[in-house]
Amino acid sequence: MDRDAITAVRPPGRITHRAATLSLLTLDTAAWCGGFLGAAWTRYEFALTAAASARALGMALACAALYAALTLLRSRLYGRYPIGSAGDAQGLATTVALVAAVGFVALLPWARHPVPASTPLVGGAVALVVMATARGLWRAHVDRRPPAARHAERCLIYGVDAASERLVRALLHDPDSSYRPVGLLDDAPDSRGLRLERLRVLGGREQIGVAVRATRASTVIFSMSGSDPQLLRDVRSRTLEAGAAFKVLPPVREVLDRPVAATDVRDLQLTDLLGRAHRVAELSVERGGLAGRRVLVTGAGGSIGSELCRQIARCEPDELMMLDRDESALHALQMSLHGRALLDGPELVLADIRDAEGIARVIADRQPDVVFHAAALKHLTLLQRHPGEAIKTNILGTLNVLEACRDVAEFVNISTDKAANPASVLGYSKRITERLTAYHAQRLGGRYLSVRFGNVLSSRGSVLTAFQAQIRAGVPITVTHPDVTRYFMTVQEAVHLVLQAATIGRGGEALVLDMGEPVRIADVARRLAAEADHPVEIVFTGLRPGEKLHEHLFGADEVDTRPLHPLISHVPVPELDPDEVRGLDPYADADELIKRMAAFCDPAGVSLPALPGQR
Repeated sequence: MDRDAITAVRPPGRITHRAATLSLLTLDTAAWCGGFLGAAWTRYEFALTAAASARALGMALACAALYAALTLLRSRLYGRYPIGSAGDAQGLATTVALVAAVGFVALLPWARHPVPASTPLVGGAVALVVMATARGLWRAHVDRRPPAARHAERCLIYGVDAASERLVRALLHDPDSSYRPVGLLDDAPDSRGLRLERLRVLGGREQIGVAVRATRASTVIFSMSGSDPQLLRDVRSRTLEAGAAFKVLPPVREVLDRPVAATDVRDLQLTDLLGRAHRVAELSVERGGLAGRRVLVTGAGGSIGSELCRQIARCEPDELMMLDRDESALHALQMSLHGRALLDGPELVLADIRDAEGIARVIADRQPDVVFHAAALKHLTLLQRHPGEAIKTNILGTLNVLEACRDVAEFVNISTDKAANPASVLGYSKRITERLTAYHAQRLGGRYLSVRFGNVLSSRGSVLTAFQAQIRAGVPITVTHPDVTRYFMTVQEAVHLVLQAATIGRGGEALVLDMGEPVRIADVARRLAAEADHPVEIVFTGLRPGEKLHEHLFGADEVDTRPLHPLISHVPVPELDPDEVRGLDPYADADELIKRMAAFCDPAGVSLPALPGQR
């Protein structure tokens, strides 16, 4: 095993890597010799001669040498495992079996066997038992529980799985850990009475209160792997009723690149309660599609744009260009990517998509291969009052980028679920951009497509951040309607979908993620209010102009088809000639402008007469 693996399973300062290696070699050689001598001794009915002993011992040493060579070769090719671990046991058994088989086959051609033919098989089995037992005793020795830190809280671990096993081991063997496990909880009937690191399963969720009192635990840590939000909420409720604190361990996939540590235990987040973290794991992303390519992200300083840049940077593009009109947002983005923000790198592009000439110059000079268009205005109520701004940014700004990308191979336009059966200025403007993207896909022959999102949890200006701000300010949480529902996504899901679109999307279509069941906004408000450290009132204000009671993922004429991925739907989008939307005057009467935008969202829409006062 390697130096880090040995260090991970031995008490600090007790034994060196070289001493451990020599000890194992000595032990294994002795096990082979003892096994072969014992096999020969029993075969000769306890009347083993000196000559027979010498032959058996020579055979044992030869097998021990072969075993050592194979072990070193396997270690170099496949890496090493901690002593006494499951991987170590599997490698040990495989190598011993192979060596015993070689020894047995080597004896067969002899007319007169130097040792009984059964000796390699029986001796190898005995050697395996001796080596495995020694390793098990060693592991038990180093796994002895060190004294817990004085400040460590007694805790119960809910869930018996790979994640909780790693957590228990980390907590027990970290003297600086803030938690000391004193018992386990699990609802599975097969788990009752099981022990993990000498900790016993004390019951399921119904026994949380009894277990907390019996063990004097002050915290219950929930292992989240493969759990549903309803179970999470139930366990949390019972824990709080028992007077204990509730913590969670993130899914194993979030800590795969390092060992589980006590610092991974964290407070519950709203995304955990909504269960949105699960769907990300079901999305496989082909990052190789961006490797070595020149990528441009517009709106790079926004919630989606900045996460896009972070994910794309890991795909090893030839160049990542981040465009935004907000210099402060670019500063924060560069800081999050590189840990510094000198604003002097060519990767930052300060430009406004409303500036057609400026965007055309940027695209011509930088020549991206792939463009992710995330720049947009997104606040529904503001755009409802100022539809001209939606036209200037969302529609004409997108058109500026599309026309500048004539030589770009791939273009991904970020849309919204409000573009399905649109009823607001935001929905109208985004539906129009979907149709404009489809038009350019047809005319330019590139892979130009749109991606349709739901509400992004914790993004700037989202309902979640608004509720949290109201709680901090000590004012009531305002909800439009008791029955209003919305689809929610985490920002990680949204970015996964965008990256998938660059790989599996086809020109002229919109991709829609399966966002699960819609969430009642009032329920989100109640959960946040319950988490607050002071009483919080919830006030219903009524739906605002342009708002729907329930959002839709698909328009009335769209069909949910998933030809390439079980979680991603592909819907065709009708084209819209850019000359039609160029007639929109952002400064025209707002009501007439909204009606005109709505007309363009009809696939059968035709050129409309100019508005009064239109230039």
